[in-house]
Amino acid sequence: MTSESTEYDASTPLMREIADLSERRKAIAVAEFPLPEATRVFTVANQKGGVGKTTTTVNLAAALAKTGAKVLVVDLDPQGNASTAVGADHRAEVLSVYDILIRDAAMEDVVQKSPEFDGLYCAPATIHLAGAEIELVPLVARELRLRESLEGYLNREAEAGTPYNYVFIDCPPSLGLLTINAFVAAREVLIPIQCEYYALEGLSQLLSNIALIERHLNPKLAVSTILLTMYDGRTRLASQVADDVRNHFPKETLNAVIPRSVRISEAPSYGQTVISYDPQSPGSLSYLEAASEIARRGVHTNG
Repeated sequence: MTSESTEYDASTPLMREIADLSERRKAIAVAEFPLPEATRVFTVANQKGGVGKTTTTVNLAAALAKTGAKVLVVDLDPQGNASTAVGADHRAEVLSVYDILIRDAAMEDVVQKSPEFDGLYCAPATIHLAGAEIELVPLVARELRLRESLEGYLNREAEAGTPYNYVFIDCPPSLGLLTINAFVAAREVLIPIQCEYYALEGLSQLLSNIALIERHLNPKLAVSTILLTMYDGRTRLASQVADDVRNHFPKETLNAVIPRSVRISEAPSYGQTVISYDPQSPGSLSYLEAASEIARRGVHTNG
Protein backbone atom coordinates (compact mmCIF):
# COMPACT_ATOMS: atom_id res chain seq x y z
CA MET A 1 0.00 0.00 0.00
CA THR A 2 1.47 3.39 -0.94
CA SER A 3 1.88 6.23 1.54
CA GLU A 4 -0.58 8.23 -0.56
CA SER A 5 -3.28 5.60 -0.23
CA THR A 6 -2.64 5.38 3.50
CA GLU A 7 -2.98 9.13 3.86
CA TYR A 8 -6.45 9.06 2.30
CA ASP A 9 -7.56 5.77 3.79
CA ALA A 10 -11.10 6.48 5.00
CA SER A 11 -10.90 3.53 7.37
CA THR A 12 -8.49 5.27 9.77
CA PRO A 13 -10.15 6.90 12.82
CA LEU A 14 -8.65 10.31 12.00
CA MET A 15 -9.89 10.31 8.41
CA ARG A 16 -13.33 9.12 9.50
CA GLU A 17 -13.49 11.97 12.00
CA ILE A 18 -12.41 14.53 9.38
CA ALA A 19 -14.96 13.19 6.88
CA ASP A 20 -17.69 13.26 9.55
CA LEU A 21 -16.89 16.88 10.50
CA SER A 22 -16.94 17.87 6.84
CA GLU A 23 -20.37 16.33 6.32
CA ARG A 24 -21.74 17.94 9.49
CA ARG A 25 -20.46 21.36 8.43
CA LYS A 26 -22.18 21.00 5.08
CA ALA A 27 -25.40 19.96 6.81
CA ILE A 28 -25.41 22.84 9.31
CA ALA A 29 -24.69 25.34 6.52
CA VAL A 30 -28.10 24.52 5.03
CA ALA A 31 -29.90 23.65 8.30
CA GLU A 32 -33.12 25.41 9.21
CA PHE A 33 -33.41 27.66 12.25
CA PRO A 34 -37.12 28.55 12.13
CA LEU A 35 -38.21 31.35 14.45
CA PRO A 36 -40.91 30.56 17.02
CA GLU A 37 -44.29 32.29 16.82
CA ALA A 38 -43.98 33.48 20.44
CA THR A 39 -40.97 34.13 22.65
CA ARG A 40 -39.57 30.92 24.15
CA VAL A 41 -38.20 31.41 27.68
CA PHE A 42 -35.78 28.76 28.96
CA THR A 43 -34.24 28.32 32.37
CA VAL A 44 -30.99 26.37 32.06
CA ALA A 45 -30.69 24.39 35.27
CA ASN A 46 -28.83 21.61 36.99
CA GLN A 47 -28.22 21.60 40.74
CA LYS A 48 -25.01 19.67 40.11
CA GLY A 49 -22.10 22.01 39.37
CA GLY A 50 -19.62 21.63 36.55
CA VAL A 51 -22.02 20.21 33.97
CA GLY A 52 -21.63 23.00 31.38
CA LYS A 53 -24.71 24.96 32.42
CA THR A 54 -23.40 28.46 31.75
CA THR A 55 -21.43 27.28 28.73
CA THR A 56 -24.60 25.80 27.27
CA THR A 57 -26.63 28.94 28.02
CA VAL A 58 -24.30 31.34 26.22
CA ASN A 59 -23.40 29.10 23.29
CA LEU A 60 -26.98 28.17 22.46
CA ALA A 61 -27.93 31.85 22.74
CA ALA A 62 -25.04 32.86 20.47
CA ALA A 63 -25.79 30.08 17.96
CA LEU A 64 -29.41 31.19 17.65
CA ALA A 65 -28.43 34.88 17.43
CA LYS A 66 -25.87 34.09 14.72
CA THR A 67 -28.57 32.41 12.65
CA GLY A 68 -31.01 35.31 12.79
CA ALA A 69 -32.88 35.16 16.10
CA LYS A 70 -33.13 37.93 18.70
CA VAL A 71 -31.94 36.41 21.98
CA LEU A 72 -31.67 37.62 25.57
CA VAL A 73 -29.37 36.03 28.16
CA VAL A 74 -30.45 36.76 31.74
CA ASP A 75 -27.52 36.10 34.08
CA LEU A 76 -28.83 35.10 37.52
CA ASP A 77 -25.57 33.56 38.72
CA PRO A 78 -23.62 35.92 41.03
CA GLN A 79 -20.36 34.70 39.47
CA GLY A 80 -21.37 36.50 36.28
CA ASN A 81 -19.72 33.97 33.95
CA ALA A 82 -22.50 34.20 31.37
CA SER A 83 -22.08 37.99 31.30
CA THR A 84 -18.33 37.59 30.74
CA ALA A 85 -18.82 35.07 27.94
CA VAL A 86 -21.07 37.33 25.87
CA GLY A 87 -18.89 40.39 26.46
CA ALA A 88 -21.29 42.26 28.78
CA ASP A 89 -19.97 44.80 31.27
CA HIS A 90 -20.68 43.52 34.78
CA ARG A 91 -18.54 45.67 37.03
CA ALA A 92 -20.01 46.39 40.45
CA GLU A 93 -21.27 49.86 39.49
CA VAL A 94 -23.19 48.67 36.40
CA LEU A 95 -26.98 48.28 36.58
CA SER A 96 -27.71 44.56 36.70
CA VAL A 97 -30.28 41.85 37.42
CA TYR A 98 -29.75 42.70 41.10
CA ASP A 99 -31.31 46.12 40.51
CA ILE A 100 -34.29 44.50 38.77
CA LEU A 101 -34.93 42.08 41.63
CA ILE A 102 -34.23 44.33 44.61
CA ARG A 103 -34.62 47.92 43.43
CA ASP A 104 -37.39 47.58 40.81
CA ALA A 105 -35.14 48.84 38.01
CA ALA A 106 -36.62 48.56 34.52
CA MET A 107 -35.14 45.78 32.43
CA GLU A 108 -34.65 48.27 29.57
CA ASP A 109 -32.11 50.08 31.76
CA VAL A 110 -30.21 46.86 32.49
CA VAL A 111 -30.08 45.00 29.16
CA GLN A 112 -26.90 45.45 27.13
CA LYS A 113 -26.20 44.56 23.50
CA SER A 114 -23.51 41.91 23.15
CA PRO A 115 -20.61 42.80 20.83
CA GLU A 116 -20.72 39.24 19.40
CA PHE A 117 -23.85 39.24 17.24
CA ASP A 118 -26.50 41.79 16.27
CA GLY A 119 -29.33 39.81 17.86
CA LEU A 120 -27.63 38.92 21.14
CA TYR A 121 -28.42 40.83 24.37
CA CYS A 122 -27.61 40.31 28.05
CA ALA A 123 -29.04 41.35 31.40
CA PRO A 124 -25.79 41.01 33.38
CA ALA A 125 -25.06 39.82 36.89
CA THR A 126 -22.79 41.77 39.24
CA ILE A 127 -21.24 40.83 42.56
CA HIS A 128 -24.21 42.46 44.33
CA LEU A 129 -26.33 39.50 43.29
CA ALA A 130 -24.52 37.38 45.88
CA GLY A 131 -26.53 39.12 48.62
CA ALA A 132 -29.82 39.06 46.76
CA GLU A 133 -30.92 35.70 48.23
CA ILE A 134 -31.11 37.32 51.69
CA GLU A 135 -32.46 40.67 50.49
CA LEU A 136 -35.32 38.97 48.61
CA VAL A 137 -36.67 37.24 51.72
CA PRO A 138 -38.75 40.13 53.14
CA LEU A 139 -39.93 41.46 49.75
CA VAL A 140 -43.51 41.13 48.52
CA ALA A 141 -43.99 38.49 45.78
CA ARG A 142 -40.32 37.62 46.07
CA GLU A 143 -40.62 34.56 43.75
CA LEU A 144 -42.34 36.57 40.98
CA ARG A 145 -40.07 39.58 40.65
CA LEU A 146 -38.08 38.41 37.65
CA ARG A 147 -41.17 37.17 35.79
CA GLU A 148 -43.05 40.44 36.23
CA SER A 149 -40.09 42.48 35.00
CA LEU A 150 -39.28 40.14 32.11
CA GLU A 151 -42.88 39.81 30.89
CA GLY A 152 -43.34 43.56 30.88
CA TYR A 153 -40.09 44.06 28.95
CA LEU A 154 -40.88 41.35 26.39
CA ASN A 155 -44.35 42.80 25.82
CA ARG A 156 -42.97 46.30 25.29
CA GLU A 157 -40.35 45.01 22.83
CA ALA A 158 -43.03 43.11 20.92
CA GLU A 159 -45.28 46.18 20.78
CA ALA A 160 -42.35 48.19 19.44
CA GLY A 161 -41.99 45.66 16.61
CA THR A 162 -38.70 44.23 17.89
CA PRO A 163 -39.76 41.03 19.67
CA TYR A 164 -37.36 38.58 21.23
CA ASN A 165 -37.42 35.03 19.91
CA TYR A 166 -35.59 33.39 22.83
CA VAL A 167 -34.66 34.10 26.44
CA PHE A 168 -32.12 31.94 28.27
CA ILE A 169 -31.86 32.33 32.05
CA ASP A 170 -28.65 31.09 33.64
CA CYS A 171 -29.11 30.36 37.33
CA PRO A 172 -26.88 29.26 40.24
CA PRO A 173 -26.33 25.51 40.87
CA SER A 174 -28.39 25.67 44.06
CA LEU A 175 -32.12 25.94 44.71
CA GLY A 176 -32.58 29.32 46.34
CA LEU A 177 -34.75 32.32 45.61
CA LEU A 178 -32.70 33.26 42.53
CA THR A 179 -33.27 29.86 40.94
CA ILE A 180 -36.93 29.89 41.97
CA ASN A 181 -37.30 33.28 40.25
CA ALA A 182 -35.77 31.73 37.13
CA PHE A 183 -38.19 28.78 37.17
CA VAL A 184 -41.19 31.04 37.71
CA ALA A 185 -40.15 33.31 34.83
CA ALA A 186 -39.68 30.48 32.30
CA ARG A 187 -41.92 28.18 30.28
CA GLU A 188 -39.24 25.61 29.49
CA VAL A 189 -36.42 24.00 31.44
CA LEU A 190 -33.26 22.93 29.64
CA ILE A 191 -31.08 20.52 31.62
CA PRO A 192 -27.45 19.95 30.58
CA ILE A 193 -26.19 16.52 31.70
CA GLN A 194 -22.51 15.65 31.51
CA CYS A 195 -21.50 12.24 30.15
CA GLU A 196 -19.49 11.20 33.20
CA TYR A 197 -19.83 9.23 36.43
CA TYR A 198 -22.82 10.21 38.60
CA ALA A 199 -24.38 12.07 35.67
CA LEU A 200 -27.91 11.34 36.86
CA GLU A 201 -27.06 12.03 40.50
CA GLY A 202 -29.37 14.70 41.87
CA LEU A 203 -31.51 14.72 38.75
CA SER A 204 -34.52 13.17 40.47
CA GLN A 205 -34.31 15.88 43.14
CA LEU A 206 -34.14 18.57 40.45
CA LEU A 207 -37.18 17.12 38.67
CA SER A 208 -39.02 16.95 41.98
CA ASN A 209 -38.24 20.61 42.66
CA ILE A 210 -39.40 21.59 39.16
CA ALA A 211 -42.66 19.69 39.76
CA LEU A 212 -43.17 21.65 43.00
CA ILE A 213 -42.65 24.96 41.20
CA GLU A 214 -45.05 23.85 38.47
CA ARG A 215 -47.70 22.87 41.00
CA HIS A 216 -47.51 25.94 43.24
CA LEU A 217 -46.01 28.84 41.27
CA ASN A 218 -45.84 28.23 37.52
CA PRO A 219 -48.26 25.72 35.96
CA LYS A 220 -46.80 26.45 32.48
CA LEU A 221 -43.32 25.15 33.39
CA ALA A 222 -42.08 21.94 31.77
CA VAL A 223 -38.77 20.17 31.14
CA SER A 224 -38.60 20.41 27.35
CA THR A 225 -34.94 19.81 26.58
CA ILE A 226 -32.01 17.72 27.82
CA LEU A 227 -28.57 18.22 26.30
CA LEU A 228 -25.67 15.80 26.74
CA THR A 229 -22.41 17.68 27.41
CA MET A 230 -18.70 16.84 27.86
CA TYR A 231 -19.11 13.81 25.60
CA ASP A 232 -15.95 11.82 24.86
CA GLY A 233 -16.72 9.33 22.12
CA ARG A 234 -13.54 7.37 22.85
CA THR A 235 -14.87 6.12 26.19
CA ARG A 236 -17.43 3.41 26.76
CA LEU A 237 -18.68 5.32 29.81
CA ALA A 238 -19.83 8.31 27.72
CA SER A 239 -21.85 6.04 25.44
CA GLN A 240 -23.39 4.25 28.42
CA VAL A 241 -24.40 7.54 30.07
CA ALA A 242 -25.85 8.83 26.80
CA ASP A 243 -27.86 5.61 26.38
CA ASP A 244 -29.13 5.82 29.97
CA VAL A 245 -30.28 9.41 29.56
CA ARG A 246 -31.97 8.68 26.23
CA ASN A 247 -33.74 5.67 27.73
CA HIS A 248 -35.05 7.75 30.65
CA PHE A 249 -35.92 10.86 28.59
CA PRO A 250 -36.42 9.80 24.95
CA LYS A 251 -38.52 12.82 23.92
CA GLU A 252 -36.58 15.50 25.77
CA THR A 253 -33.00 14.50 24.89
CA LEU A 254 -31.51 16.20 21.84
CA ASN A 255 -29.75 14.12 19.20
CA ALA A 256 -26.89 16.62 19.22
CA VAL A 257 -24.20 16.07 21.86
CA ILE A 258 -21.56 18.53 23.04
CA PRO A 259 -18.00 17.16 23.05
CA ARG A 260 -15.40 17.72 25.72
CA SER A 261 -13.42 20.53 24.10
CA VAL A 262 -10.51 22.81 24.94
CA ARG A 263 -11.84 25.49 22.58
CA ILE A 264 -15.19 25.62 24.38
CA SER A 265 -13.35 26.06 27.70
CA GLU A 266 -10.96 28.72 26.35
CA ALA A 267 -13.53 31.00 24.74
CA PRO A 268 -14.88 32.76 27.89
CA SER A 269 -11.39 33.92 28.88
CA TYR A 270 -11.48 36.02 25.69
CA GLY A 271 -14.95 37.35 26.52
CA GLN A 272 -16.49 35.27 23.76
CA THR A 273 -18.59 32.20 23.14
CA VAL A 274 -17.05 29.37 21.11
CA ILE A 275 -19.49 30.30 18.31
CA SER A 276 -17.45 33.44 17.56
CA TYR A 277 -14.12 32.42 19.12
CA ASP A 278 -13.63 29.39 16.86
CA PRO A 279 -16.57 29.05 14.45
CA GLN A 280 -15.08 26.01 12.66
CA SER A 281 -14.38 23.97 15.81
CA PRO A 282 -16.28 20.77 16.62
CA GLY A 283 -17.63 22.48 19.77
CA SER A 284 -19.08 25.39 17.80
CA LEU A 285 -20.56 22.98 15.26
CA SER A 286 -22.17 20.88 18.03
CA TYR A 287 -23.85 23.90 19.64
CA LEU A 288 -25.15 25.04 16.25
CA GLU A 289 -26.60 21.55 15.71
CA ALA A 290 -28.24 21.65 19.14
CA ALA A 291 -29.61 25.15 18.47
CA SER A 292 -31.09 24.05 15.13
CA GLU A 293 -32.74 21.08 16.81
CA ILE A 294 -34.22 23.30 19.55
CA ALA A 295 -35.50 25.74 16.92
CA ARG A 296 -37.12 23.00 14.82
CA ARG A 297 -38.61 21.24 17.85
CA GLY A 298 -40.15 24.48 19.06
CA VAL A 299 -41.98 25.02 15.81
CA HIS A 300 -43.29 21.45 15.79
CA THR A 301 -44.34 21.71 19.43
CA ASN A 302 -45.87 25.18 19.43
CA GLY A 303 -46.75 25.81 15.82
